[in-house]
Amino acid sequence: MTIERLHTNDRMSQVVIHNDTVYLAGQVALKAPGASVTDQTKAILDQIDGLLAEAGTDKSKALTATIWLNSMDDFAEMNAVWDEWSKGGAAPCRAAVESPRLAAPEFTVEIGLIAAR
Repeated sequence: MTIERLHTNDRMSQVVIHNDTVYLAGQVALKAPGASVTDQTKAILDQIDGLLAEAGTDKSKALTATIWLNSMDDFAEMNAVWDEWSKGGAAPCRAAVESPRLAAPEFTVEIGLIAAR
């Protein structure tokens, strides 16, 4: 059994690869803290694209995603960005839930994803 970890420290890894499955940690908009839900979602999906590429896969192989929003009032705004990103008939299974507190107050969206390799 081979387990590969990328961008890891004592607390967590951003990517864990086990066999042909790629697990991403929940991603927040590190390049857009405090920005709109639209801009945070775009930044997160760009981060996800980069991490998936580094792991040897891409969004067309996404299996499942979990999205946390500070408020479900932001659901439509996040979905406008998500729907553009997930075009092409390979959308993963997905759950979106409200979580009034994420890692820091400047983050209003977090996305975790699992993909095949």
